[in-house]
Amino acid sequence: MRPINLTNVSEFLLLGLSEESELQPLIYALFLSMYLITVFGNLLIILVVSSDSHLHTPMYFFLSNLSFVDICFTSTIVPKMLWNIQTQSLVITYEGCITQMYFFTLFVVLDDFLLTVMAYDRFVAICHPLHYTVIMNPWLCALLVLVSWIIGILDSFLQTLMVSRLSFCGVVIIPHYFCELKELVQVACSETLLNDTVLYFSAVLLGGSPLAGIVYSYSRIVSCIRGISSSQGKYKAFSTCASHLSVVSLFYCTCLGVYIYPANANSSHSSATASVMYTVVTPMLNPFIYSLRNKDIKKALKAFFRTAAIKRIQSF
Repeated sequence: MRPINLTNVSEFLLLGLSEESELQPLIYALFLSMYLITVFGNLLIILVVSSDSHLHTPMYFFLSNLSFVDICFTSTIVPKMLWNIQTQSLVITYEGCITQMYFFTLFVVLDDFLLTVMAYDRFVAICHPLHYTVIMNPWLCALLVLVSWIIGILDSFLQTLMVSRLSFCGVVIIPHYFCELKELVQVACSETLLNDTVLYFSAVLLGGSPLAGIVYSYSRIVSCIRGISSSQGKYKAFSTCASHLSVVSLFYCTCLGVYIYPANANSSHSSATASVMYTVVTPMLNPFIYSLRNKDIKKALKAFFRTAAIKRIQSF
């Protein structure tokens, strides 16, 4: 006998990070600050890279794409969370929840693959410097970004299609601050074995394969750095990778931890807290870690603000 389809639930309830009312103003101020820093910081990186011809290289091309994805990533989650806190509401519509889940999955996969592409770019730059411009040509760079988008779109469409077949009963409560894929599957009242299988297979394939690529790239980079004779050369080569490696560690440790380890009712709050690291904190830190420690970006930022100040003075 086929189960009755109860998917016509019109809305879900998002519990957020905390149900304590006295903490809501603090959470609101904290997330609003991080969101504004994320948007303006990453937008500034995009403007600087696009306006300075010296930064029209593969490394900064990928960085500007990562900044764009991070803006979209946080904008998919944080504004709705802030709105719910401000209006003291927990409600999100079924359509809004499915849409949020689709774009969340898309941008997670894009972040994942762009970090891998950036690791490959550093591998070519350090281990094959004489052939760097030939290997990392504009056509290949555009192709790598395009393939990342295609994989992200296909995976998010698949996951959304899988969730849309689920049934939800009564008042659906999601113990999270956004419509996270894993949480949606757990609160369904229909059979979720197929969803769980597809979810974990995607997490291993789309998370494990890029991670393996990053590990391989950095193992080769370490071998190449050890072959450099001068200590100054070793430091310069390592400094170009340290920022990327730190963000990769933060992103993968929290992201894979949420999706790989089994969840239960007691771990929902821990899962939501861990999700903050890769959904909000990492995109916020990217402009600082990747760029503000970079001499080329610092120089371009000074030139950008100098030009903006001159134009403002001339306009008066």
